[in-house]
Amino acid sequence: MAALETKDLTKKIFAVKAVDNLTLSLPAGNITGIIGPNGSGKSTLLNLLSGICKSDQGKIKVKGRALADVNPHRIASYGIARTFQGVRLFNQMTTIDNILLALSEKSFFRSLSRRTEKNLALRANEILRAAGLADWAYKPAGELSYGQRKLLEITRVLAAPADIILLDEPFAGLFPEIIVKVSALLKKTRADGRTVMLVEHNLKIIRELCDVVYVLDRGKLIAGGPPGETLSRPEVLAAYLGN
Repeated sequence: MAALETKDLTKKIFAVKAVDNLTLSLPAGNITGIIGPNGSGKSTLLNLLSGICKSDQGKIKVKGRALADVNPHRIASYGIARTFQGVRLFNQMTTIDNILLALSEKSFFRSLSRRTEKNLALRANEILRAAGLADWAYKPAGELSYGQRKLLEITRVLAAPADIILLDEPFAGLFPEIIVKVSALLKKTRADGRTVMLVEHNLKIIRELCDVVYVLDRGKLIAGGPPGETLSRPEVLAAYLGN
């Protein structure tokens, strides 16, 4: 069974079909790349899958379960977590507290009250060490560099109890050393059996990380399959690379 799938998914923004009759499937335990030129519908697709906006028609299924009329704050109940293009952290809180919130399934204030529990704190420190952020554990997140803050956001999402991770351009603006760390985290996420959807412009990263890639152009799916084969198709070169 696919971890997540869409059938004839359509979303209009004003008179334009940002997502146009889109049918695709995310294999469970894989990293699936979503690419396409600006305006091809990638971010709209993520917004539909995470409940931020509602489709005009079509279906979304999560492990065979219909996803319909779900608010963003309830999307976690479907086992879905996501990032955004802009970094979204609790900047006044410490780096480790940002992770502790992700680890807890309780409310915001209940999470804070539990942060001294030994097992939760140990797990948070393990996660920060794996991401290379242990030295900044007790610094406010707002004091980290842009790359560190983006790494923390990705780490926080991966720490959440979710089986499906949606990432919106996680590598944008990162230095090579941070790219290496994020790539390692995503590979471990896949090895743990979780499913990742990765929206990304860097084709080198798509080739290295993704098991499957889908190509969108003006809201439509124009190609899909293994990266090596898909990225060499003439229609992909014409739409994405401008050749």
